[in-house]
Amino acid sequence: MQWNDLLCEKRKGTVGKTAKTTDTRNEFQKDYHRIICSASFRRLQDKTQVFPLDSSDFIRTRLTHSIEVSSFAKSLGQSVCQYLMVHERDAEINAEIKEKICSVLECAGLIHDIGNPPFGHFGESSIRNWFQNHLDKIEFNGKKATDLLDVHMQNDLYHFEGNAQALRLLSKLHYLVDENGMHLTFALLNTLIKYPVSSCEINKTSNNIKDKKMGYYYAEKELFEEIYTSTGAVGCRHPLTYLLEAADDIAYKTADIEDALKKGYLSYYDLLKELKSDMYIEQCQSERECEKYQQVVGWLEEKYQRAHKAGIANPELNAVQNWVISVQGFLLNCATYGFTANYQVIMEGCFTSDLLSHSFGKVLSNALSNIAYQYVFRSKQILKIEISAGNILNFLLDRFVNAVIYYDTNQKLSPLEDRLIHIISENYKQIYNLYTQGKREAEKLYLRLLLVTDFICGMTDSYAKSLYQELNGIT
Repeated sequence: MQWNDLLCEKRKGTVGKTAKTTDTRNEFQKDYHRIICSASFRRLQDKTQVFPLDSSDFIRTRLTHSIEVSSFAKSLGQSVCQYLMVHERDAEINAEIKEKICSVLECAGLIHDIGNPPFGHFGESSIRNWFQNHLDKIEFNGKKATDLLDVHMQNDLYHFEGNAQALRLLSKLHYLVDENGMHLTFALLNTLIKYPVSSCEINKTSNNIKDKKMGYYYAEKELFEEIYTSTGAVGCRHPLTYLLEAADDIAYKTADIEDALKKGYLSYYDLLKELKSDMYIEQCQSERECEKYQQVVGWLEEKYQRAHKAGIANPELNAVQNWVISVQGFLLNCATYGFTANYQVIMEGCFTSDLLSHSFGKVLSNALSNIAYQYVFRSKQILKIEISAGNILNFLLDRFVNAVIYYDTNQKLSPLEDRLIHIISENYKQIYNLYTQGKREAEKLYLRLLLVTDFICGMTDSYAKSLYQELNGIT
């Protein structure tokens, strides 16, 4: 792969060169403006990161998380490019390429979660589970949906994925000027496609990270193929995807610990005890890795002693907050090493894992994930909220899927179905009407089912909850 191709400035629906202007921004800086001015980006302020429907102003939402990822991703771009330039690892990397890479990563961080439904990753699994339990019960003109939809269409629903939804939203559903969405560059869209496989090609046992989930729906197959052939990242991940993924991992793994402490799910002493567990020491592959891990854990105790000595009112919280900042710097250095040490393999499209797993940050990264899972994601409070969120999403899917089955057909809708259809965003219905022109009935049915997931994924947590209450007559 070559950076000249990977940083493809092409946009869907544009032909030839744009007219000359006095605008000195590169094409990816123009993407940035389109993103931050969009309603889809603003909605992230009311979407769950970890704690659904939380009213606290110090707990991260998808919006604040995305801003942090954007910052980390840009920093990684700067560090990686500087290293490659100084050590003359790639003659193609220069100041201009570095600026473009950083711009792409900054934008990608902002929108990497833009396709996620309400209530975080639990929302994704709720949608998947609903279709796994109900798709074979849906009937259209006397036939089961599973007999009408081809395997790719069915798998899209069974394996519903926020990453694939992001591509759909950015390229179609953000209907402002025309049916091509935000008109973002192909380099940016390709960076967002973490899993460049279809729902029929998912292979969680392949030991290749790109095969874990799907990256696009059947509805965006042609666009996906145009993107990867334009960038040259055929059959593999775009190199910048690894840096975006590392930025995301660093952001959420450290933030989950800080937010858990603030919410009272985890204490300083719990964190220290878990980090010192023999389990993590035993995971280290070398004496040097063990020393690095113990050094980072030692920082936490040092910061507590410093805060305690300074008479800070809450030395435990102060220590963890300061430690998190140091850990972020450590892991950013680890990700930079993971990328530069494996640069050739990455550029050949043969790198099969994440960057942190090829660095001294692997054990710490695993520890942070395990601690957050144990103290937060399996806590009774979170489980209760997720059960409520599941009930909300199940209800909405029950009602709206039933309403769209015969939408845009010769069969008259019931008064209830007609009213439900009118609630769905006009933008989404307009996109449905545009992309169903000339399509066979089975594909139209598939797109009607996507119309429901499009509508639900566009909801904020608060809107999903309030719509559920309104439709159930709850005041």
